[in-house]
Amino acid sequence: MKTWRDYVRRVVPYTPGEQPNQPGMIKLNTNENPYPPAPGVVKLAEHLETDRFRLYPDPTASVLTEALAEFYHIKQEQVFVGVGSDDVLAMAFQTFFNSDQPIFFPDVTYSFYPVWADAFRIPYETKALDDHFRIRKEDYYADNGGVVFPNPNAPTSVYEDLDFVEDIIKHNRDVLVIVDEAYIDFGGRSALELVEKYDNLLVVQTFSKSRSMAGMRIGYAIGNEELIKALNDFKYSFNSYTMNQTALILGAEAVKDRDYFNQCIEKIIRTRTWAAEELRALGFEFNEPRANFIFATHPKYPARELFEALRKENIYVRYFSLPRIDNYLRITVGTDSEMETLIHFLKDYVK
Repeated sequence: MKTWRDYVRRVVPYTPGEQPNQPGMIKLNTNENPYPPAPGVVKLAEHLETDRFRLYPDPTASVLTEALAEFYHIKQEQVFVGVGSDDVLAMAFQTFFNSDQPIFFPDVTYSFYPVWADAFRIPYETKALDDHFRIRKEDYYADNGGVVFPNPNAPTSVYEDLDFVEDIIKHNRDVLVIVDEAYIDFGGRSALELVEKYDNLLVVQTFSKSRSMAGMRIGYAIGNEELIKALNDFKYSFNSYTMNQTALILGAEAVKDRDYFNQCIEKIIRTRTWAAEELRALGFEFNEPRANFIFATHPKYPARELFEALRKENIYVRYFSLPRIDNYLRITVGTDSEMETLIHFLKDYVK
């Protein structure tokens, strides 16, 4: 006799970064921005009209899509928003990856990709990064059901230039290519430049990193109008109200302050450059970091031991017990003070 347990869809879930809540901790494990949101966001949050909370939010999220369209100088119909880029990516997987061919993504990459593929029953193949954690673009020339990769990659912080990205798109004109740009503001040129040129390109970004709003859960995709309409049709098929009132209002306000946005990015990049120099002086090895984190290994000190030693000092970094990267630490770039504390501890540890 069968029971309901026989019909449960079982998947290996994504494991999010630890969210400790310790006094005096230094939290460098989930790639959050160490600086507050734009001043306009803070001010607006203090004077929200709570009476509007009794009303449903705008299902079209027009206040936010309009702000993003103006920021990027594109049509509002080219913008799709969701509850963090995870929500946007999951919807894109379900909307566009429906052929019998496997989708392609790197073997060392954002670990939600295989979770979604399994959950939505999408066949997939992982393509091995080379010994320097770089994508081999030729691996993506074969027939497939779609391509997705982050740029810069996570957790490696490796960035591929725009010509490289365009080459992959050119070799996959008959399927959707998703470029996941959660960290692009810290790295280089965005593939947004290619959206008008390729109708099969979807670029996904987030407010969680460069805009200091991880707690608001705002993500967005930009592509041609046909792609965005397909995404909206899918969204409306199961939940019209994916974005809440507060996220829409504060998200639109965040987009307005371009100067503050640029200042925060510049501060993080300066701190990243200094921290990278200090880590190299201590013997750590890593590719040039192009995100708001450094993915580093040490030839003498196992990553797990360093992770545990740092944790005892209330300094949290990310450790992945996964093939190929189980001797690396992912270290978020915090404030100057936080990074100085980290480096001071590591200097003592190495000595």
